[in-house]
Amino acid sequence: MEGLTLSRQFVYSDDLSVLSLFLSAADRVPLPPLGQAFVLREMSLISQNVIRKAKREKNVPPLYSQESEDANNGKESDMDTLKIKKRKKVLKEEDEKVVVEQEREMKKLESVLFGSLYSPAGFGKDDEEEAQAGFDKGSALYFVDRSANKALTVCDEVDEVLAETSDEEEGLKVRKPVWVDEEEQRAKINIAKVNRLRKLRKEEDESLISGSEYVSRLRAQHAKLNPGTEWAQLDRKARGDGFSDDESSDEENQAVLARGYKDVEGVDDLLRSNEDVVVRSSAKLLPGLLEFSRLVDANAQEPSKGPINSVQFHRNAQLLLTAGLDRRLRFFQIDGKRNTKIQSIFLEDCPIRKASFMPDGSQVVIAGRRKFFYTMDLVKATVDKIGPLVGREEKSLEFFEVSPDSNTIAFVGNEGYILLVSSKSKELIGTLKMNGTVRSLAFADDGRQLLSSGGDGQVYHWDLRTRSCLHKGVDEGCLNGTALCTTPNGSMFAAGSDSGIVNIYNRDEYLGGKRKPMKTIENLTTKVDFMKFNNDAQILAISSSMKKNSLKLVHVPSFTVFSNWPPLNRNLQYPRCLDFSPGGGFMAMGNAAGKVLLYKLHHYNHA
Repeated sequence: MEGLTLSRQFVYSDDLSVLSLFLSAADRVPLPPLGQAFVLREMSLISQNVIRKAKREKNVPPLYSQESEDANNGKESDMDTLKIKKRKKVLKEEDEKVVVEQEREMKKLESVLFGSLYSPAGFGKDDEEEAQAGFDKGSALYFVDRSANKALTVCDEVDEVLAETSDEEEGLKVRKPVWVDEEEQRAKINIAKVNRLRKLRKEEDESLISGSEYVSRLRAQHAKLNPGTEWAQLDRKARGDGFSDDESSDEENQAVLARGYKDVEGVDDLLRSNEDVVVRSSAKLLPGLLEFSRLVDANAQEPSKGPINSVQFHRNAQLLLTAGLDRRLRFFQIDGKRNTKIQSIFLEDCPIRKASFMPDGSQVVIAGRRKFFYTMDLVKATVDKIGPLVGREEKSLEFFEVSPDSNTIAFVGNEGYILLVSSKSKELIGTLKMNGTVRSLAFADDGRQLLSSGGDGQVYHWDLRTRSCLHKGVDEGCLNGTALCTTPNGSMFAAGSDSGIVNIYNRDEYLGGKRKPMKTIENLTTKVDFMKFNNDAQILAISSSMKKNSLKLVHVPSFTVFSNWPPLNRNLQYPRCLDFSPGGGFMAMGNAAGKVLLYKLHHYNHA
């Protein structure tokens, strides 16, 4: 019976390991025949039960029987750990359910306030489903936006309609304030007591007014003292503020619309693009390709019979001067379409080598290969002959430059002399002396400094206030300097030589002793005759009169030449002079054939 008791202890454990222990114990303990039969029957039941349990509970961890109390304690701790994990898992699932429920409530609330944001509109729902979803059949499914012909309104409630005024206002709909201060109705302000508020009185003896009346008068006074700009003022009727739905007023409304459409179209044009708001000339010009178009020749109405030696725009950008060896000085009004000729002046004894406007636009200086020069007064329309200069024996005054302040005219003299002539008295006021011959001149620093270069390959900087040389430096790679030009602000200057090399320098660095140029342009192979910066110093034009089509446009910020200039299949002939309009929109180029070619630069919006 002891063996039987031992077998009963392990029969119901439902574990294969326990069965093995039971068989081993049965081998050691002798059992009676009845016990053996019972054990065999119980073993068969155990094997069947174990197979069913194994199929039914695959994921249940096995419970191993141990032979010591320490093992039993470990078994109890494992059970406790499993219970704790199961409890945490249940709590976590409950928390996730709460979060999902909260998100569902938030989406439902947002859908009620702002419409169906998270689910598409469903059609064919039953009444019960719509009721459960929180929809109301009486609520509006859409609304009509009448802002195109009605005044914008601000309502306290979403479905509140516009308030209608009294019969005196003919039923027109007015705006309703967002917030009304009740204290304004109860407050009383004495506008007669305070000096700065007396201007708000409508009658002389008026003193106390309500708070709301006080606010309205302050608003009216502010609008009176601070009127809006004209382009922003629109006719309220043009926007439909005063329109009624009465059929009898249709004709009046159409008449008002006819008057108001002009203003509305103007505002629409302003809002369609930013061309009138953003000044395109202030934008950066991109390198590579230059956008331009060919216009009617500037002197198409009267071409020159000889080479063009000078072209220059007046500071108002509409008047263009052309001069050449045919001894005629011509003026054209430049519009890009007709370029009407205004006047022509013939100088019998002076083939014109150079003509230039005074920067102030009052006079024109005309010079040739003569001992004298001419000045033309544009206001009086008179021409005066000046010279020869007292104390000098120059045979030619054909090369000169005018200072930006219009006070000084600098002529190229003989044996390295620079002649300074007053633009007012037309008298010689001083001379400057270079070591070599003088070939070119350029003013800088608003006329207070003068640059010169020539046969010794050096660039001189002169202070015209002290008539002394500030700096002298070698132009790198230059043997004979033939051309000079400076940017409008004087920060850079370009020096050209008879070998076709153009060096671009930073003037401050050059004066500080740095002889290395910022960039060397080697696109010309013959003597550089002419150079010119445009108004914002983003384009530098360099040309040589010794070769056809020898005109290049340099993109100054990148120091690269525009690849599409000169234009293909266009014969520029022998270029001799060039000028940019003050706004940068036009470029005029004179050649040896007597024509002045005119181009429109699309990057610049103004001429």
